[in-house]
Amino acid sequence: MQITINGTQYNAESGQTILAAAKANGIDIPTLCSDERAEIYGSCGLCVVEVEGNPKLVKSCATPVTDGMVVHTDTERVCESRRVNLELLLSDHSGDCKGPCTLACPAGTDVQGYVGLIANGELAEALRLIKEKIPIPAAIGRVCPHPCETDCRRGLLEGAVSILHLKRYAADKDLELSEPYSPQIPRESGKKVAVIGGGPYGLSAAYYLRLKGHSVTIYDSQPELGGMLRYGIPEYRLPKATLAKEITQITAKLGIAVKPNTCIGKDVQLDTLRSEYDAVAIGIGAWVSTGIGCKGEELAYSGISFLHSGDSDVSREIVQGKTVTVIGGGNTAMDVCRTAIRHGASAVYNVYRRTIDEMPADRIEIDEALEEGVIFKNLRNPAEIFHDSIKLQVMQLGEPDKSGRRAPIAVEGSFETLQSDVVILATGQAVDAKGFELELTKKGGIAYNPDTHASSIPGVFAGGDCGNDKISIAIEAIADGHATADSIHAYLNGESYRKPNVYRVKRSGFTAESFEDREEIFRAALPALNTEARKDNFEPIYENFTAEAAKKEAERCLECGCTDFFECKLIRYSDKYGANPARLVTEPKPKTSQDRAHPFIWRDEGKCVLCGLCVRVCEEFVGAGALGLVGRGIDTVAAPAMEKPLADSGCIACGTCVTVCPTGALQLKSALAKEVPLEIDNVSESVCTFCEVKCKIRYEKRGETLIRISPAGESGALCKVGRFAYDERVSKDMKYTELPAALKH
Repeated sequence: MQITINGTQYNAESGQTILAAAKANGIDIPTLCSDERAEIYGSCGLCVVEVEGNPKLVKSCATPVTDGMVVHTDTERVCESRRVNLELLLSDHSGDCKGPCTLACPAGTDVQGYVGLIANGELAEALRLIKEKIPIPAAIGRVCPHPCETDCRRGLLEGAVSILHLKRYAADKDLELSEPYSPQIPRESGKKVAVIGGGPYGLSAAYYLRLKGHSVTIYDSQPELGGMLRYGIPEYRLPKATLAKEITQITAKLGIAVKPNTCIGKDVQLDTLRSEYDAVAIGIGAWVSTGIGCKGEELAYSGISFLHSGDSDVSREIVQGKTVTVIGGGNTAMDVCRTAIRHGASAVYNVYRRTIDEMPADRIEIDEALEEGVIFKNLRNPAEIFHDSIKLQVMQLGEPDKSGRRAPIAVEGSFETLQSDVVILATGQAVDAKGFELELTKKGGIAYNPDTHASSIPGVFAGGDCGNDKISIAIEAIADGHATADSIHAYLNGESYRKPNVYRVKRSGFTAESFEDREEIFRAALPALNTEARKDNFEPIYENFTAEAAKKEAERCLECGCTDFFECKLIRYSDKYGANPARLVTEPKPKTSQDRAHPFIWRDEGKCVLCGLCVRVCEEFVGAGALGLVGRGIDTVAAPAMEKPLADSGCIACGTCVTVCPTGALQLKSALAKEVPLEIDNVSESVCTFCEVKCKIRYEKRGETLIRISPAGESGALCKVGRFAYDERVSKDMKYTELPAALKH
């Protein structure tokens, strides 16, 4: 027969369905419930297509081809139907697609993945996974405010997993190697990109552009790259030598050119770069200290300038032996306070207009500043600065402001005078965009499209602190750099780009009781310098984990994210069609049970979308009949008869049900120390030698870590021994035993 699919004519055989004919000709039609080993079921509704002459959408899995049939698989009507069906399925699907730690990371780092790899002793693979999103993990592992830990559910118990320090551990161990990890560069594209600014944004953009094969040159106004990481963070938090090693891994190792001491608009013009390069990325940061609007503020020093000179004699001369007052409540303010302590200030005050609990600085920075002797003057705001003192307005908290925090309100007529030799402002930062003739924001930053990072000039992109009037943490700037690299890559290829907007299922309502079955394991503490030992020097405060401590800490992970994420058809199709069930009004999902009693397979009813595949292949293909559709209506579940545990249902542990499950409702238990959701990147095929049948098998690995053994070929099958013999839980003396007939072929 001849059929036409999406305007192209193909051959098809009599008796084939549209779905089968399309697949035979290399055309993908989405489906969650179809498998050649089972009878047609047609439950998911995703495989609908348009057939000319038929006013209705038809299910391609259940519609036979006819000679001359004309089929359209991707019309707007078809895609909208699939999107709605996916949203309905997701609205009744529970379980975390990704762990809350990963969802909280601005860069989208696979936190559960690399923490799990560290727990399994796979340090090199952990580092490689981290560098897929963070090119400078040793630096970020020291300075990031770790929103991932804030959302870590282990925090409901003995304390969040020490994600930040685990990242640092993996990165530091890599830097200790004679040949630290460096990714492979693909074939040169012939395109050239200029990156202006060598901070976290610029380094990230350059790194990911280079990994796409483009030639990259970084221009920076400073003598050395690093931006605020180098010039705005004290040595005791981020050693410059560590940062320099990571920058070398980006520049020298990947072949990225660097032009320091080069100011755009002064030493070279933006138009010159535009003429010499195919694209330009701007990441100049925000290096101007903003004022506070009080009398005498011209007498104060800039916190940014103070930190820029770091542990040098310039900063020491400003504060040594003097009373210092630092205005501001963020991490920069804490860095200024603690640097002043180390430079020998006689007393250091911190002034902030809200309470200490509402300060935006990391709590550990506040606590360590207190330990080192910083005196906090909260609910105070500068009213006037003098040569030897500062007048403070007493404040009180009123109603919440736009940010959700309670607004500080002046207490009329109430002031306090504080004797102070030096006042340093660390209240805000602004952009100096002189030399950049493009559209600016109201506050003087560079305006760019938040979805594409494109500026007002074609081929010029921007991100990080320099644009859209936002001040980012370093990990956010890195995420911007990565997105900019993707956008520039699309631009250089004549394609359009938009940041992906994906939906991820996330559970809520957890309490400590939700994890009462978990062993109590307290968070590991890093060895640290005591307070007195760190007050007069810039030595790093914290040592690193030992290998044993890192492994033990990583094992505390609760494994929230779905371990079948990278195999999940439901989420893959949902991303493709832009499904968002949040727009549907649905009732709260009922609590669903999990069955972990089986030695090799575990069931999570909440993830089941009732496609029926597991039931049908178990009955029709395997012949075991261990699963069925139990209950009626909305209470229907795919489960063993009488809702027994799967281990007591006649299951022969062949794992075929897991292979066909499209959502992770059925998963293989791993022999690894931690269940790790990882994308397979190393596949090889062989033959099982446990019996005379010689089934074809496929080894699926991440690097050299064996994740699973599966049957080779979509219609293949394996017995328990063939699939799990690598697992120490399977006795090594297991022999071939009588199996259902289907599994002997």
